[in-house]
Amino acid sequence: MSRTYKATGINLKSIPLGESDRILTILTRECGLIRAVAPGVRLPKSKLGGRAGLFVVNELVINQGRSLDRITQAETLESYPGLSKDLSKLTAGQYLAELALCQALSDQPQEELFSLLSEHLSRIEGLSIVGDRPSTTQVLPLLTQGIYHLLALGGIAPQVHACCLTQCPLTPDFQSLNWRVGFSISAGGTVSLAQGNSPSNSGAAGPKLDPSNRASPSVQAPTLPRKVDRQLNAVELAILQQLTAAELPQETHLNLQIQGMMGERPSVDQVWVSIEHLLRHYAQYHYGQSIRSATLMDTYIHSSRASF
Repeated sequence: MSRTYKATGINLKSIPLGESDRILTILTRECGLIRAVAPGVRLPKSKLGGRAGLFVVNELVINQGRSLDRITQAETLESYPGLSKDLSKLTAGQYLAELALCQALSDQPQEELFSLLSEHLSRIEGLSIVGDRPSTTQVLPLLTQGIYHLLALGGIAPQVHACCLTQCPLTPDFQSLNWRVGFSISAGGTVSLAQGNSPSNSGAAGPKLDPSNRASPSVQAPTLPRKVDRQLNAVELAILQQLTAAELPQETHLNLQIQGMMGERPSVDQVWVSIEHLLRHYAQYHYGQSIRSATLMDTYIHSSRASF
């Protein structure tokens, strides 16, 4: 005898089943990630048809089956229609959905993940595309912060305010064009590039080494990881540190602030592209799988580079 249960969930993935059904992958508040059959949704007059779309949030009644659950009722609560009106917004939403799928658990409540994903989808949907800049480049800041917040919720966000090895704070130096900090994907974030990687050379106070005590490993200076994947300038580090806030500053204020720091350096849009790529590679490394929607985002970015 089947068991019926209720859940509120957002559709993150859909694949056809048979001639008229679909299998939906749904992130629910109450039960975590579930896969359920939406019967008859591909038929022209299906009552469930519009409720099976991507990013539609439904209040569901579901029959538990032996292999796949089956949706019997669905009442739509939210649908994010603005995402489907702009391809860059839609792609950004799919990107975040893929990250959510990487960390969502089954048979466990996923209230925080559900709420965080919904919040970032709402921010992207509500973005007003203005001016002559391509919509893709305007979406990138919100997408990039969404990526960081999802990584943080999963407990794997890169450390960006301090050196991973010394734990000494890192402050961007905008006065020096040659100032750099390392970023190591395997080590988990930013790494001081000061000589010896010692706390005293990183611009912050730290424990002094006693050269007479050579036997104790606790006083040995940490060494750089074998692989520093990239070097970041002051602007790039500043943007990474901005991502940790609950919300980004207003775009106009943020761009003026960054442009004031940059002088003759690459454009703001190019910097956001660089940071998104960095977090993408970081996420793919720590999740152990590629993000397919990111490839489509690259296509839109490349097609709009002439406008940068």
